[in-house]
Amino acid sequence: MISPGSRYVALGSSFASGPGIDPIVSAPAGRSGNNYAHLVAAELGLELTDVTYSGATTAHLLDTRQDEAAPQLDAVTPETALVTITVGGNDLDYVGTFIRGSYLNLLAKPATIFGRRVANRIRARVSYLKDDAAYQAVTDSLVAVVERVRERAPDAQVVLVDYLTLVGPSTRPRRDVPLNEEQLPSVALMADGLAAAFAKAAASTGAELITASAASRDHGIGSPEPWTTGFSRGPLGRLRGFVPYHPNAAGMRAVADLIVHTLRS
Repeated sequence: MISPGSRYVALGSSFASGPGIDPIVSAPAGRSGNNYAHLVAAELGLELTDVTYSGATTAHLLDTRQDEAAPQLDAVTPETALVTITVGGNDLDYVGTFIRGSYLNLLAKPATIFGRRVANRIRARVSYLKDDAAYQAVTDSLVAVVERVRERAPDAQVVLVDYLTLVGPSTRPRRDVPLNEEQLPSVALMADGLAAAFAKAAASTGAELITASAASRDHGIGSPEPWTTGFSRGPLGRLRGFVPYHPNAAGMRAVADLIVHTLRS
């Protein structure tokens, strides 16, 4: 059990930072004051350093600056007691692929007036398939992140937190998301590959694993209680800070509860 007052460092990309969830405490990072790190810290009375940053890849944790921000691992110090890590999706362009495919499918609809061939060419500009080497690279990078954390904070508890489910059993192609029956399963396969990378990295390093992906399977887009946002093509959503295909407030709360339960047990 992590003691109250212990130092907690949160590392990761947008599925950890929480863009679009009020209040936003860092606009450049898309970092919410109600992301899972802030909720966990408040629940357990921890001293939080949150360096999560939307768009981060594993390289931005290890050794690469992002905008004006130093590599995230610089925040980990010897007295750090807890580190959570959610990253790797951007290495695969997971959400980016989903968003681009959604926009291009919408663009392809009116293009059918020029014929199916034109519309299909528009849709085909996005590839949803990744090879095994891409997933292995994410696994290797996650292992490297955990190892580097332990070098910097030998006594820290390290927790890998994988990605909330976007495409679940209730997600309907063409209705809940603007992808068709062939494209949508490919996004789900990418999510499975990402979850497997986390599981392999946890098994290799002995880090704790929070399987947010499994816990949220019935809370995907189109479910009665989704833990992630869907897709909005209009300007109103953007003006309100809506970020498509990302955790919502309920999803962040659910992930925080999973982490707190694991730490307490």
